[in-house]
Amino acid sequence: QVQLVESGGGLVQAGGSLRLSCAASGRTLSSVTMGWFRQAPGKEREFVAASSWRGGNTNYADSVKGRFTISRDNAKNTVYLQMNSLKPEDTANYYCAARGGSALQIGPTEYDYWGQGTQVTVSS
Repeated sequence: QVQLVESGGGLVQAGGSLRLSCAASGRTLSSVTMGWFRQAPGKEREFVAASSWRGGNTNYADSVKGRFTISRDNAKNTVYLQMNSLKPEDTANYYCAARGGSALQIGPTEYDYWGQGTQVTVSS
């Protein structure tokens, strides 16, 4: 059983930056993939980024490639999403997720554990 808690969301102007954090606790897995997803009102939850915890392999949605960076701090059991050059289209509730295994899955149904979400709002 894994618990995930996101933080770092807020209001930012277009072109600005935010760093989201996801603190993980509970049973340690030998292999785990961490993912970030987002969901705007009236839209489906969509993939943003994923990273294997050990190997550090990453995968990004085309919409955020070159602007967002997923990273981790092993000592703190925390994964981050650095968001730069933010656009109004990035406005959404952002969720941290985890799954067993190292495959960088992009489908929300592939992930077993979820945080409560943190709101990111980008103004024009």
